[in-house]
Amino acid sequence: MAFPESKTSLWSPAGRALASVLILGYLAAVIVPPLAGPPPASELAGRILQPLRPLVGALFLGHGYRFFAPNPGPGHSIHWTMMMPDGSLRSGSVPDDTTDRPRLLYHRRFMVSEKISALVPPADAPADVQLRARGDWQPLVKGVAATLLRREGGLSVRLEMVEHYLPDPAEVLASGTFSDAVVPLGSYAWAEASR
Repeated sequence: MAFPESKTSLWSPAGRALASVLILGYLAAVIVPPLAGPPPASELAGRILQPLRPLVGALFLGHGYRFFAPNPGPGHSIHWTMMMPDGSLRSGSVPDDTTDRPRLLYHRRFMVSEKISALVPPADAPADVQLRARGDWQPLVKGVAATLLRREGGLSVRLEMVEHYLPDPAEVLASGTFSDAVVPLGSYAWAEASR
């Protein structure tokens, strides 16, 4: 049995070498950022990442791949209590895993609460720090309040940032009680929330 003759490659050796270098560079830009992420991270990965930073930034490859592992921080949600036109109270949270469907909607709302939590200082922060930070987070919180009021048909809404405590394994084994940290975000009515 005779084998067919092999055709010559359309790529020159220099073209193949250049394509290989570009592919390896792209793979490095995808693989190295998560390895060089937040601690615990490899110093070697951090050094390898330095020359790749322009490519990683241009292609938006520096995502937080380690968001959920190996040591995730506490999660945050916005708890709301709303006064309805009939005088009753309704409450819920953003995000809400029972009503936020499809799942992508839950994740988008989770990112809203995480973004706000990154801007809101802890309840025990000095008053001047809290006052300066208020200008950063309050417009976002007013947007959340306006959306809730419009969606639920309420008159006013009180919002609180809840930081869900994440116990370490020893605390879980000790069966201790855990409490979440709550930071008030204020009360908003139609006129104030729409501003």
